[in-house]
Amino acid sequence: MPALRTALLQSSGELGDVAANLKILDEAAARAAAAGAGVLLAPELFLTGYAIGADMARLAEPADGPSARAVAAIAVRHGLAVGYGYPERDTERHGVLYNAARLVGPDGDVLADYRKTHLFGGFETTWFTPGDQAVVQAELGGLTVGMMICYDVEFPENVRAHALAGTDLLLVPTALMHPAEIVPLSVVPVRAFENQLYIAYANRTGPEGDFEFVGLSALAGPDGTARARAGRAEELVIGDVDPEFLAASRAENPYLRDRRPGLYGPLV
Repeated sequence: MPALRTALLQSSGELGDVAANLKILDEAAARAAAAGAGVLLAPELFLTGYAIGADMARLAEPADGPSARAVAAIAVRHGLAVGYGYPERDTERHGVLYNAARLVGPDGDVLADYRKTHLFGGFETTWFTPGDQAVVQAELGGLTVGMMICYDVEFPENVRAHALAGTDLLLVPTALMHPAEIVPLSVVPVRAFENQLYIAYANRTGPEGDFEFVGLSALAGPDGTARARAGRAEELVIGDVDPEFLAASRAENPYLRDRRPGLYGPLV
């Protein structure tokens, strides 16, 4: 099975300007496709921006709203899957918003929808309702692909649930702030190693309102190293998710085989 070339868009886009952010995503998709990527991942809340305050409710859209159709068109135009973050308005529960992410296939079909389960800080808890489905998966390029958003990956139980469900590549759109650089530099590679999977971690970068996003996006491999790593500036980072390397690593690493679940009951 060939490797899945994975592109990470490290960018904060244009704050509050959905049309401009769709254009940035389109341009990144063109560059990713030209480099042979099969999937492009954009950061958390990329379509609207993160620090938009009361505009969060105004700019939120249903999962299948106009921006979703625009992203599907981008995926088809460039022939690759696209994962992205956005604020979702629940059409069945008036006033309820989710910090959401969607993965669209290269044919424009929806592969996965995810709602952030662990909300970070007062800003997110003010605007969003937490999701209640921890493991969301799709099939892409012969791999089982899972989705999380930012803070979710910092909970070891979350990533372990994906490992036990067979996730090969975990897509994590992110809005990680200073001074939490330890997360992309250390936590994410360790999560990939201890769970024997790849993690694609696409972050925002630079100042935005009261926040300072740190960049450092990475594709972490099952050997606990960053197979590709961004700096602090806006950039497109590309790395390969290699199924053969993953299989060999899993054969050598005994963590999942040596678990003793009967001892872990008190943890939950």
